[in-house]
Amino acid sequence: MTADQVKGKGFRGALRYNLQKVEHGKAKVLDMTFTSGKEDSIMGEVALVRMLRPNLQKYFYHTSLNFPPNENLGDEQMNMIANEYLNNMGFDQHQYAIFRHYDADHPHLHILVNRIGYDGQVVSDSRDYQRSEQVLRKLEKQYGLTEVISSRQAQERAMTKNELEMMKRTNVPSSKMQLQEIIKDVLSSKPDTAQFIQALEAKGINVLFNQASTGFVSGISYGYEGMHFKGAHLGNAYKWQAIKNAINYEQERDRTAIYKANVRTRDFQQSARAGEYATRGTATGIDADTKVTAGNRKAIQQGAGKLQDQIRAKDSRYQQAAGTDGQHSNQSGVPNQKYRIQRGADSQSQQQGGQQVGRQALPGSDLVGSLLGTDHPAGDIYQSALNEFKRKRKKRKGQRLG
Repeated sequence: MTADQVKGKGFRGALRYNLQKVEHGKAKVLDMTFTSGKEDSIMGEVALVRMLRPNLQKYFYHTSLNFPPNENLGDEQMNMIANEYLNNMGFDQHQYAIFRHYDADHPHLHILVNRIGYDGQVVSDSRDYQRSEQVLRKLEKQYGLTEVISSRQAQERAMTKNELEMMKRTNVPSSKMQLQEIIKDVLSSKPDTAQFIQALEAKGINVLFNQASTGFVSGISYGYEGMHFKGAHLGNAYKWQAIKNAINYEQERDRTAIYKANVRTRDFQQSARAGEYATRGTATGIDADTKVTAGNRKAIQQGAGKLQDQIRAKDSRYQQAAGTDGQHSNQSGVPNQKYRIQRGADSQSQQQGGQQVGRQALPGSDLVGSLLGTDHPAGDIYQSALNEFKRKRKKRKGQRLG
């Protein structure tokens, strides 16, 4: 049995809806505290009680009790269940109306209640969903009804819509589902704490415990396939409270094993992050040893993007101009004086031990060179692009200070 609850400011809309269902033969009144079944008469009686708490806005409580399709319940039994529900929820001295509906494939009731009692007291709506679930579980046992697992008792989190769609596309369970299955399989052998940790690590799962300096553990999380899952994200069966009851755990005996597992997990996380940074550096052509500072961080980020495109464009124009000069300066094909001056620094720097070292003399060009590769010939283009970047950065800094 389930209950759908609504709290609101208006009684009349829900009352009219149910009375119209009765008029069309799709519902019947099982019980009510009002002297008449007419809408205006009922609303008049509600208004009288409302005068006891005129400032209360949400005085209306509406719930539907839904039974499984296979439950064959008579009107009298359903009315008894509804009244038991009201009494357990604290509405025993309140105005109410109970309607049984026949417009669905399962038996269900609609209950309309005034939260203001005849004595002016208001039933609190604090934790009403939790209280409702407790009452439902009690009534299921009392009347021999099909027992429904409450949300608090649910041991596994259901798949999200995205996970379900991905599984349909790939025909592969999500990482969360795989992780749940692995943990369940490990727990089935009733391991002690060390065995539990070892078995999960053997399956590629890193375990991280929330362990205090005293050795007390208050939580657990799992790392799997590059993702991090808290126990609560997987379901109640995977939280530490359930895990410690499912394994052979002793705080003093197991504190060292748990501490070492935490060290291994943190080391793995750090190495994974370092590997990610190295991968990013390789993708952008940045040396892994290049120190990232506030001054060069943006240049590094732009290494595979805008800065590199600017340098390539300038290099292309430079080479085109050099070729044109070589064709038109004289018959021997010697480029003009401007070209010789621009290339002079490079030609002089390339004489040392057959190595290209001219770029090393340019301030900051080691960073730009690492962006483009060590064999790029256009040292003056490096300098031009770097100066442009520094100029824009200085301008932005001045604007912020202004």
